[in-house]
Amino acid sequence: MVVPFHVIDMLRRVRGKFSSPDDAARIAPNSERFAPLRPVKSASKTSVLRYWSKFAKPDATRDALADPMTLDQAELYTRNIENLIGTVKVPVGVAGPLRINGVNASGDYCVPLATTEAALVASYARGAYAASKAGGVSTAVLYEGVLRTPAFVFEGLYEAGQFVDWIVTHIDALKAAAEATTRHGKLVSLEPAIDNNIVFLLCRYTTGDAAGQNMVTIATNALCQHAVAHCPIQPLNWYVEGNFSGDKKASALGVLTGRGRKVSASVTLPAEVVGKVLQTTPQAMLEYGRVANLGSLLSGQLGAQAHYANGLAAFYIATGQDAACVAESAVGFTRMEPRGEDLFCSVTMPNILVGSVGGGTGLPSQQAALDLLGLSGSGNGAALAEVAAALCLCGEISIVAAMAAGHFTRAHANLARGRPE
Repeated sequence: MVVPFHVIDMLRRVRGKFSSPDDAARIAPNSERFAPLRPVKSASKTSVLRYWSKFAKPDATRDALADPMTLDQAELYTRNIENLIGTVKVPVGVAGPLRINGVNASGDYCVPLATTEAALVASYARGAYAASKAGGVSTAVLYEGVLRTPAFVFEGLYEAGQFVDWIVTHIDALKAAAEATTRHGKLVSLEPAIDNNIVFLLCRYTTGDAAGQNMVTIATNALCQHAVAHCPIQPLNWYVEGNFSGDKKASALGVLTGRGRKVSASVTLPAEVVGKVLQTTPQAMLEYGRVANLGSLLSGQLGAQAHYANGLAAFYIATGQDAACVAESAVGFTRMEPRGEDLFCSVTMPNILVGSVGGGTGLPSQQAALDLLGLSGSGNGAALAEVAAALCLCGEISIVAAMAAGHFTRAHANLARGRPE
């Protein structure tokens, strides 16, 4: 058996840290002089400064996080965070205007992107320019539904089957119990799945203009409590989420059925636009695309795409979305096909979880970003999802063109390392 060189090197470095038996004490349990901080849920200027008084850090460190505006607006953050000590400033750039001709999003959008990764905004802006020069991106929300999947544990398969039989004959009562907790959420499907003595219920909701993660959790908890209170077959235990839904993780279920909003976006790029804006040809992009798709297939990627996560993370942070949902939202399929001499490009993304209300969308900076888009507040959730998909399409166009033309490394060197510190 051959031990990889990096493993040998790692073991040598670990041994170098422990030159004597006494060194092992460094990684032994030690609870001496441990002083936990008092948790604070309701933020205020006083509570923030009280935390900083315990940190023994320079004033400059405190002021960088707890700046005057944050201190004056501390109460605004109470619903979004516990133990508030300040805010982090992430640079925000803009890609666009991006023309979208969608079922829900229609117009020219300046898309805010919050990131510390140089070249990212420039790449998405280039893709947006190419797509807009081609007449804009066509978009549509194809499906909607946020999953929560409670799990019920029984003595055996027989009891699990009896429970499912009761569930499917009491759908109306379960739906009423769930929807009594929310003005906007609607239970649109409930599908049991049995694994011997364990039953999962796939509860799918529409959530209005909110991303709806908390909404569906509270609704599902009420549904489960109703089931346990009224069903003659009692579970040994139950959990409001059985890790079946794909919440904040890439899953095959999400690829097949979607979670959040499923959106498709497309544009046909004339060969002239590809040449002038992207500095390559449709044929070169198609040739690279074939190699990239093979790489996706051989590596077992869920879906086939280049870098949805880049655009989504920057877009989610800027607009107050749950950034952890990028784990599932960044799944989907990019297609590029010839249309005569031109290039058809599309993305289909089954798990876009965004909202124009709720979550962090009401915080000062994030609301301003949504205002820049013209998509703040009620009535804009579906349009926001279409903007997210169109943005990802622009990123795919730009990165495939850069790879095909051999410009990828040069662009990052010029825009990141080429800048003075």
